[in-house]
Amino acid sequence: MSANSYDAVVLGAGPNGLAAAITLQTKGLSVLLIEGKNTIGGGLRSAELTLPGFTHDICSAIHPLAAGSPFFNTLPLAAHGLEWITPPVAAAHPFEDGAAAALFGTVEETAKSLGKDYQAYRRLMEPLVKDWPVLAPQLLGPLRFPDHPLSLARFGLLGLPGVTTLARRFQTREARGLLAGMAAHSMQPLTSLSTAAVALVFLMAGHGKGWPFPRHGSSKLAEALGAYFQSLGGTIHTGTPITSLSQLPGWKALLLDLSPRQLLQLGGHRWSSLYRWQLEKYRYGMGVFKVDWALAEPIPFTAGICRRAGTVHLGGTLEAITASEAQVFAGTPAENPFVLVAQQSLFDETRAPQGKHTGWAYCHVPNGSRREMTESIEKQVERYAPGFRERILARHVMDTAQMEAYNPNYIGGDINGGNLDIRQLFTRPVLRCSPYRTSAKGIYLCSASTPPGGGVHGMCGYHAARRALKDIFRLDPPPAG
Repeated sequence: MSANSYDAVVLGAGPNGLAAAITLQTKGLSVLLIEGKNTIGGGLRSAELTLPGFTHDICSAIHPLAAGSPFFNTLPLAAHGLEWITPPVAAAHPFEDGAAAALFGTVEETAKSLGKDYQAYRRLMEPLVKDWPVLAPQLLGPLRFPDHPLSLARFGLLGLPGVTTLARRFQTREARGLLAGMAAHSMQPLTSLSTAAVALVFLMAGHGKGWPFPRHGSSKLAEALGAYFQSLGGTIHTGTPITSLSQLPGWKALLLDLSPRQLLQLGGHRWSSLYRWQLEKYRYGMGVFKVDWALAEPIPFTAGICRRAGTVHLGGTLEAITASEAQVFAGTPAENPFVLVAQQSLFDETRAPQGKHTGWAYCHVPNGSRREMTESIEKQVERYAPGFRERILARHVMDTAQMEAYNPNYIGGDINGGNLDIRQLFTRPVLRCSPYRTSAKGIYLCSASTPPGGGVHGMCGYHAARRALKDIFRLDPPPAG
């Protein structure tokens, strides 16, 4: 590696590392972004995993938080090749009898799909959606005194309980199931505190900018971020694995898009004994088992609304999803797991050869589980889409170990960068005045293991870079939102 010295070095080019590098570079600093793999992106990579001509997103596929990110929205990414595709239905939640709930772009249209819960949904969501522009910067950041305390208090009263408590506002299985599917993104038991907040955030995001994805694959978001960073004068080195901080060139600030476990391995003697002890106590959450399919035809969902949705949540009723997620959290894979399905090729013809399609799905499993879940996932899809298996041309699977090998931040297959329960929501990875500072001067953590946690939004990197700008360079950080 070059012996040049930089104002800042960012290690890890996932969405948070890219966001940190851009934030620093916009202030006129010299910034080097280092990525161990041959391409940037972290969870934002796409490849022909099954057959030639079929493009699959290796990890992250649908990006409601990216489209609504207070940071990404300030960047001219369209000028660097990013084109968002927004399906007409953000997410659908079918039941075995052919009925389904659906998240649309407006509260009104979503409420109409919920029958008797039309008024209850409007009463819940209309005030929150109105507040979303001021809530998003507060929810997607570290714990601090709020700029809009009344809006945050309203949200907090609704979001603090488990989603099973919030669901008592609704009568229909459709509304209750829709909430359950949203909350299951937290990878927590649905009775856990703050799972209602996760459900509400995903609903608000859907009513804001939908649940879009990039044309040609998720890698296009990473490529646009990288191109913008370089247009500002930033430098990227790929294919450069780092096993010791001594391998790095000179720096005034170092930002690490790494998990606590990697931080312990990389830092060695640099961390204080207290900080090391805190990192060692950090808890990781459920893992994922993922399947990609090359398909001869679209997934034949019985519920017609599912054929218009970019994302489909499979698992049935609130009670069924609550039971399966609790089982996984307790350490046993579920026979009928909650399954997240994405079907990008319905709306993006670049993903598959003409007339063919792709399918993307994963279920939650205990952290580090090596249980083969392909049969369970495909059985669950078949339950809501009879004839699905007949359409499979090829498949590609990744268990928790393969997920971690693909991205070392996914410890035990945990794509959220650590357990997102109430204890680690704002104190991740440790309880400190600033969660982004490590115990070593000038070194910062900017991964999903810092607030606000997992998801493609770049806000962990943005806030870590803001902290470094203030501490090291005495510069006013750029605003977001």
